[in-house]
Amino acid sequence: MSEESERPDAGGESTLTVVLAGSVNLAIAIMKAVAGVITGSGALLSEAAHSVADTFTEILLLTALRRSGRAADVMHPFGYGKERYFWSLLAAVSIFASGATFALYEGFATVFGEPVVQTKPIVGYVVLGLAFAMESVSWSQAFNQVRRGAAEQNRTIWRFLRYIDDPAPKTVFLEDSAALIGLVLAFAGLFLHHVTGSELYDGIASILIGLLLAVVAFILGLTNLRLLIGRQADLTVVRGIREHLAAAPEIEAVVDLQTMLLGTDQVLVCARVDFDDALGAAEVERACVRLAGELHDEFSDVTEVFIEPVPRSDPELRAAVLARYGDIARRYGQTR
Repeated sequence: MSEESERPDAGGESTLTVVLAGSVNLAIAIMKAVAGVITGSGALLSEAAHSVADTFTEILLLTALRRSGRAADVMHPFGYGKERYFWSLLAAVSIFASGATFALYEGFATVFGEPVVQTKPIVGYVVLGLAFAMESVSWSQAFNQVRRGAAEQNRTIWRFLRYIDDPAPKTVFLEDSAALIGLVLAFAGLFLHHVTGSELYDGIASILIGLLLAVVAFILGLTNLRLLIGRQADLTVVRGIREHLAAAPEIEAVVDLQTMLLGTDQVLVCARVDFDDALGAAEVERACVRLAGELHDEFSDVTEVFIEPVPRSDPELRAAVLARYGDIARRYGQTR
């Protein structure tokens, strides 16, 4: 049985987080670029590229939030929720392509290229200080959203970020955290260049900023790759769905349960269950409709439910379940 629901995009807070981050990053990028040209600091120019990359990232995230909220249609009956993961994946690529690669290039050019005379370092210090203060505002918004989400799910922040199904706050939080670390590195490079007169420190700071951005891009890329492929729902939700179905008086056994994220706060449920053989066809149909409604009411993220009556003794089905879940299937008695 299928239950369809048109859900408006619930990303109001995510949109605020992204818009704030984008506005801050654009202003900071201009400041850093001007300061980098004035001081001749490779680390400052790398940080300017970092902020430009972050600005493009926010544009892509806004595109993701807008397009993923479209209602399902005949060509996309399960909706456009996964578009959020596609555009967020492009955002991760943007961080690497325009941020990390430029910072690494600038760093190696500074270390191995012609010596650069540093001028007016005080301009760099002022800009980096202002940038840190402005970036902290954006970081605080992203952190507060992540912290509230973790508290609602009774999880640590790290575990919440690991299993989050909305890549927007995770992307902004990680890129803003990297931005704050990058500013500290740029300040250290600028200061050591100022004190020692050696551009080596400036170059090393640029290289470290590039490596930092590459790591963030890899983490975000891997996150969105898993979501695009089709990750299962949160384990707490999966266990709750299984227990709810197993407790139904019409069901003797939950033979197989598959879930998949269709988008942020959108879960597809496919359940194969062994109904009581004494039930008639009409009773099975009514049970399927009732159970689909109950799952939707109990788990707000569940948007589509398919329940298929099957015999638990079927050897091909048992083999398929064992191949997919192994010991977990035995633990829940799916193969008995």
